[in-house]
Amino acid sequence: HRGERGITARLLSRLGEGAQQAGAGFETLTLARLKINRCLSCHQCQEGKNHLECVYNDKDDARFVFDRMAEADLLIFATPIYLMTMSGLMKNLLDRTYSTMDISDVRMMGGLIHHHVNPAISRKPFVTLLVCSNLETLSWRNAAGYFRIYARFMEAQQVGLLVRNASELFAAQNAETMQRRFPKIPQVWAAFEQAGRELAERGAVSWQTARRASQEVIPVPFFGLLKRLPWVRRRVVQALNDPSFWE
Repeated sequence: HRGERGITARLLSRLGEGAQQAGAGFETLTLARLKINRCLSCHQCQEGKNHLECVYNDKDDARFVFDRMAEADLLIFATPIYLMTMSGLMKNLLDRTYSTMDISDVRMMGGLIHHHVNPAISRKPFVTLLVCSNLETLSWRNAAGYFRIYARFMEAQQVGLLVRNASELFAAQNAETMQRRFPKIPQVWAAFEQAGRELAERGAVSWQTARRASQEVIPVPFFGLLKRLPWVRRRVVQALNDPSFWE
């Protein structure tokens, strides 16, 4: 919802820099700057003369976004995590793809019973970028699961999953201080650029690069395991609640 001021946008821009360095075109559509109405489930897009035409066509920006998606070779669904799932802006957009699908054309797709989908929009290979401030793995699992299942129903290939927790450490304010305190932060920025280059050159993010981009940045050995311990959690909570932590 913060658009270009958000941490998701900053991480996405690093992906773009890497892709452009490798010669690819890169375009970001910021949903916070667009008008995307929610799907009314009115089914008019599935009827008669209105077949595959949404009642909101020419009244908001969803069709513009779909047209840009259709022209792309690869998509990146980048969203902050709000209350353990993707943003409402992203979900509204995905709901609106309903108007591009003929639900009367039922098929077996990827071993699942589903209906026709628009291949120019829904079957594109895609990367998922999930950004959350929480340190808990469970905070982003729901969104990751959604896009994994989305890929199966749409017969689309998910060519990368990038998860960035502790996102506030990557905010613009006090960036130098945070990089001194958390020396892995520059490694993460570099990994995001590398991910962009890989997408441009090979159409997928390698697991090694995804792992570096998604690594824990807290400078404690085995922090990913230790944070499961109650006393470690208490210490982390105390540190994050101390205003001096962010200075």
